[in-house]
Amino acid sequence: MARGLSDRMAAQLQRQSTALLGGDRAGYLAVAEPAAHADLRRRFAALRALKVTVWRAEPSGLPAPVVGKPGEWRQLVRFQYCFVAPGCQPSPVLIGTRWRENGDQPLLVAMEESKSAETGTRPWEISDLAVAVGARTIVATTPALRGKLPGLLAQAEAAARVADGYVVTGSPPDRYRIFYAGRTEWQRWYGGGRPQWTGGYAVTVGGGHHEVVLNAEGLSSSGTDDLLRHELTHAASLPAGGYPGKLTWWLVEGLAEFAGAGGQPVDRYEGLADVRKLVKGGWDGRLDGVTPADDASAERVGGSYGVGYLAVRHLLDRYGPQRLLAFFKAVVHDRRTLDTAAEEAFGEQWSTLHDECVASIRATAA
Repeated sequence: MARGLSDRMAAQLQRQSTALLGGDRAGYLAVAEPAAHADLRRRFAALRALKVTVWRAEPSGLPAPVVGKPGEWRQLVRFQYCFVAPGCQPSPVLIGTRWRENGDQPLLVAMEESKSAETGTRPWEISDLAVAVGARTIVATTPALRGKLPGLLAQAEAAARVADGYVVTGSPPDRYRIFYAGRTEWQRWYGGGRPQWTGGYAVTVGGGHHEVVLNAEGLSSSGTDDLLRHELTHAASLPAGGYPGKLTWWLVEGLAEFAGAGGQPVDRYEGLADVRKLVKGGWDGRLDGVTPADDASAERVGGSYGVGYLAVRHLLDRYGPQRLLAFFKAVVHDRRTLDTAAEEAFGEQWSTLHDECVASIRATAA
């Protein structure tokens, strides 16, 4: 019973996928009951605006009956998607769907929100979206913030040209995916719940892709430029599965801060005052312990990011970008120890280089 029903659901999902890719909204809605149409219309519009080029639906496991609702079944579905670039490695997302038996063609009753602990709900699942597409980026926001799109796209395209220089392995992203969140969306997209000091973040969504989210609240135009360079550099430089953890936070964020600073001299770095306060406030001089807590003050956070920036800047000034990126790859992608990576990339012991970085930071903050 369940196997046959799963096959019939798969056939309906295939029809729906074909309709989505063909721009056929009526066909997309035809597999669903009228009560589901409002949600599906919004999803269809958002995905079409994002220039969906690949959309595959694969049932995961067998459907299970919904308790208390005879004839209704729940089926997990693994959707895979690409935006803009037709040949991309798709990003997967697991979504619960509910169906009602209806002869050979079961009808979709509802599509749930994906709520994976790692990623959370994608914007196109829950929000109306306005979208602008450039040569290297795709920028999406809510209809209320649509007027920001032309400026954001221009800023994103400029940031992408910088971020492309920090690709550690393989090719640059086919398109950097950027979502500009209003107050409500910031709390809902990708699960929300970010530390209060977060202005933006890059989340890995599978298929080697990262999606970047910016918090529209309180972001100035110049701040957006820096933040875009920072977050797109994460998308360019980080491995698909994320990075090893807090001990290498200074390196991951330091590289992104260096890109975000846009080549300005050290004395123009806006976090310098926060670094001074951190260094003079009893910092123990350990790079691996500088990660800020979720409830840290904005000043403490700024100091931590600044320490990472100054450490990376010291290594880059001394050894050049190629050797720095080789070090980054060894530590962040290949999960080598700092000792091994430093010997390979720089021909030095990490303990010596660590102390040099710290001395440089203290001298700059003096």
